[in-house]
Amino acid sequence: MAETKPAAKATTSVQPKKSSNIISWLAPVLCIVGGYIIWRFILGAEEGFSKPDTSGGFWPSHKGPKGAWYRMYEGGIIVPLLIGCFMMVVVFSIERFMTISKATGSGSVAEFIRKVQYHLANKNVDAALAECDKQKGSVGNVMKAGLKKYKEMISEGELSTDQKIAAIQKEVEEATALELPMLQKNLVFLSTLVSLGTLIALLGTVMGMIRSFGSLGEEGGAGAASELAVGISEALYNTALGIATSSVSLVMYNIFTTKIDAITYGIDESGFTLTQSFASQYK
Repeated sequence: MAETKPAAKATTSVQPKKSSNIISWLAPVLCIVGGYIIWRFILGAEEGFSKPDTSGGFWPSHKGPKGAWYRMYEGGIIVPLLIGCFMMVVVFSIERFMTISKATGSGSVAEFIRKVQYHLANKNVDAALAECDKQKGSVGNVMKAGLKKYKEMISEGELSTDQKIAAIQKEVEEATALELPMLQKNLVFLSTLVSLGTLIALLGTVMGMIRSFGSLGEEGGAGAASELAVGISEALYNTALGIATSSVSLVMYNIFTTKIDAITYGIDESGFTLTQSFASQYK
């Protein structure tokens, strides 16, 4: 009866990364509150109106804005929501930029992989590991995890070549599974804000038009002209803010997904490099 070799060991050196996601729930709340503060106390400052409502309150009825900046206040209660959404776009764009920049690492990914291939061709795994430490990105992290298993499999005498390659490939897949969620985290906020900004703006536009035609129907003639203008202004300011929010969010989302795709391609190439190198060097 033919002797069968044991299956590859299920051990792994890859450890889950600890990351706080406090920004995911704290940032939206703070941005909405910040949007209201900007709308109420900056856009709605009493000195910006010829007929301010000195009674204060949650939503003062100021009249006669003295400039375009203060006219935004007439957009109504939907404006602080849109300002908050725009602030969320800025916050999550900065957070993703910092995270993805760190994940990209230093130097060219293609040059890094070429150097690793050179060291592996010369059977110098330690030099390849040193290159991973210099890269300091997600591609380097995945490559380093694979190289550690690669080095372990060189001295492993109980497994066949195919089993060793499978063990290396599994290590790379596990390291990749830990890196990708970190890259994609919080992108859902940007993708959601693309649609949400437009929908909230549409709500504000409809509310403004309802106010316009309601005033026209109740007062009629010249007496409705002022209220009609305010209602149309409310509709247009909401539309403008919503389009700006959605546009910026869409652009940033596409920029970040493109960068993530480039990192993912480098990770896939890393795994292919390790398996092909081991298959050719240690048959």
